[in-house]
Order: sequence, then structure tokens, then C-alpha cells
Amino acid sequence: MSSPVVISLDAMGGDVGPPVVVGGVRDYLKRHGGAGVRFQLHGDETAIRAEMAKCGLTEDVCIVRHTDKVVAMTEKPAQAMRRGKGSSLWNAIEAVKHGEAGAVVSAGNTGALMAISKLILRMSAHGLERPAIVASWPTFRGVTAVLDVGANVESDAEQLVEFAIMGEAFHAAVHGVARPTIGLLNVGSEDMKGHEEVREAARLLREGGFGLDYKGFVEGDDIAKGTVDVVVTDGFTGNIALKTAEGVAKFIGALTKEALTSSLMAKAGAALAYPALKRMSAKVDPNAINGGPLLGLNGIVVKSHGGATAAGFGAAIRIAVDLARSDYLSKVSNSLSRLTVVLEEKPVAEGAGTETPQ
Repeated sequence: MSSPVVISLDAMGGDVGPPVVVGGVRDYLKRHGGAGVRFQLHGDETAIRAEMAKCGLTEDVCIVRHTDKVVAMTEKPAQAMRRGKGSSLWNAIEAVKHGEAGAVVSAGNTGALMAISKLILRMSAHGLERPAIVASWPTFRGVTAVLDVGANVESDAEQLVEFAIMGEAFHAAVHGVARPTIGLLNVGSEDMKGHEEVREAARLLREGGFGLDYKGFVEGDDIAKGTVDVVVTDGFTGNIALKTAEGVAKFIGALTKEALTSSLMAKAGAALAYPALKRMSAKVDPNAINGGPLLGLNGIVVKSHGGATAAGFGAAIRIAVDLARSDYLSKVSNSLSRLTVVLEEKPVAEGAGTETPQ
């Protein structure tokens, strides 16, 4: 019988800490069962065990690793790297490095998580300076993976190809698509559109022989349409797109609530439409798609939203389990090796440095 997958958890991270993290474990077990999964919880032992008792969790499922040191949500990455050793966040990541766990999940300080993960696990991609953050975006067709959404503000052509390789492997492992389709986010779908780096990335994806199902350029509205399974862009553009979508969703939600409570007749209509409204709300609930892996590390690290509920943290755990059980890391490593060969063999396309006016 194969060994269980162990997921390391920063139990002190996030806005709430142990109640949400331990509650997230219970939610995951309730939804997906506990066969072949164990958890390592790092943090204040007394607080963790108190929550375990409330949730009915035992040491058969959860191993507690005590530390009274915590990286604050407001701590700067440089400070966290200097003072974070021995903290719940640091120890949870080290468990992956030492092979004690297959993945780590934290709802803690994003900058600190990224910096400490890079320090302990190191980067696997040759040119990537920071891990890429991937978001699972609800669409008309299901879910689209979008990356990078904030870690790498500027990305050259080779890094965009790396994002495509990592995003494809992530989507296959977590969302179960055997051969995910890929698109490069651009200002238009025509080949001559966009800046030099995005056009060169398109050339590499077409000609590199990576075995990816590259569909070409996509535009902003294609994300919600679900035109492709994986949308690739730099972190500057991706983060703006993500925050814009979140803002629009909140705006529409507020308008809908206002309209449905504006009169007695509107309230009666809302009551009749409640089942449909509930399904729509579940579709766009941030907690349902919570969990953004940091791709490009020599290990699996998943960032949960700091304000996630227990159900939301449970969703992040599911992503970590799926990645840990998959061949994600080896698949990415093989494809990145292929990218290195392509870059060594192929000259830059003639005229690639010419900017096309829009």
C-alpha cells in the first residue's frame, strides 16, 4: 500500500489562524474523505489541539509541530527572511524541503511566503526570478487558470513560455483536463498585435515542440468566456485583470442586492429566484476557488487568501493534495529542459525587436 500524502499547514497564518486552518482540514475531510492523506500542523500546540478537539480530529490524521514563533501579516519579506526561522510559516515550508510533506498551504503573509519559499526550496525555472502565482478563474465553461497574477511585474518571452508550461501542468493536475488549451493575453488576436516579448513568446510556443495545445492570442473578455483553459500574461497585467474582475463582481453583486430589495414585489421575486441565485453565488464564491499555487519552485506551495473561511482553506488544501499526488513537478522539469534546448538552438526571429503601433 502506498504511503499517504502529507500536507504541511501553517496553522498560525491568515486573519484568524487555527480556527480556520483546522476547520479547513475538517472541511476537506468531509468533502473528499481522508483516505491516503495526513496533515502536519505547525504553530501553537495548545491553540491547535483545542481546535482539533472542537472539530473531532485526532492524531491519526493531524500531527502537531509546536512553535510559538509567528510571521506577522504586516511583516515585510526582508524582515521575515531574517527573523522568520523557526516560525510556523518557515517550519511548514521546511517540511517540504526535507521530504516530510508533499506540499505546504499557508494563508499567511504573501510576500513572506514567497520570499521564504524561494529561500528554502529554490527556483526550478532557469530564468524565473520569483514564483508565478496562478489564479483559478470561474468562467462560462468551468475554470480557467490565469498566470502570473502578481509575482513578476515584468516578464520576457522565455518567462511567458515558462508560465505556459507550468500553467498547463497545473490545470491538468488540479482541474483534470488531459490536454489543456493555452492562450497568450494580448491587445488583439492578430499575429502582429502586442509588444515584442508577447510576440516572441507566441513564436516559441508555436515552434518549440513543447507538446502544448497553444491556440494563439486571446483578449481580456476571453478569460470569462473560457476560450482557453490557461491564460498566460505578465504579473502586472494579470494582477490588474484579477483585481478588476473582483471589483466588477462586487459591483454587480451590490447592484443585484439593491434591485432585489428595492420593493415588496422585488423581494417576492427574489424569494422565488432564491435557488437560482444561490447557484450563481456558489459559482463565483471566492472560497470555492481559493488557493493560488506559487509555481516555479522546487516544491509545492499553495497560498490561501488571508481572509478565507474554513471551507475556503479546505479548497486550498484540495489543490495542494491534487498537485502532490500528480506528476506536476516532473512534467514541468522535463518541459523546462526542452525550453533550454530550444533557446540554445533557435535564433531570435528576424524583426522581433520592432514594436508594432496599435
